[in-house]
Amino acid sequence: MFHEGYIQTILDDQAFDLAAVGSVLTDRNHYEITASQYANPFNKGAFVNQLDFVILGALEVDVDFNVNVVQGSTGILQGAPGGHPDTAAGAKVTIIVAPLIRSRLATVRTRVTSVTTPGESVDIVVTDYGVAVNPRRQDLLAAFADTDIPLLTIEALRDLAYQYAGEPAPLQFEDKVVALIEYRDGTLLDVVKQPKLPG
Repeated sequence: MFHEGYIQTILDDQAFDLAAVGSVLTDRNHYEITASQYANPFNKGAFVNQLDFVILGALEVDVDFNVNVVQGSTGILQGAPGGHPDTAAGAKVTIIVAPLIRSRLATVRTRVTSVTTPGESVDIVVTDYGVAVNPRRQDLLAAFADTDIPLLTIEALRDLAYQYAGEPAPLQFEDKVVALIEYRDGTLLDVVKQPKLPG
């Protein structure tokens, strides 16, 4: 898209393939930036604070719009937050895209296994069964009122997920804490405990 003129400038904090690395070297409007320039919450000029929209994924979303991208359905660590909480907090509109059900388990549920990105930073949840807008964003609800977007409450999405996949049984954990989930400013968002082994 950059080479075809749809994007005028790329600011790159991380490059994950050789084409991107080569582009930083040869393309005049492809700039390498530091992690501090990208997302440091104590840097007033951080580029995440200039985002109009961000589209992010999720392993789980709960009825308070909290998002989990760290723990899988068994409670095992499956990923890292990366820039998820940074971009969600900085963007004017944060959109979470996830299937309603993943591997026969509800993605939208009453409570996430652990909080990676707090619901106050999430504006819209898009699933294959409907779209929920955070009630805090009455401006977005008003903007969508005369569209054919299939709007549902987050609770209705949860209920649909439970109807089709069943309510997930609560996971069992040991007392041992194996990881801490820190927010972008260093405050503690959640803890990850060791899952109990079956049997």
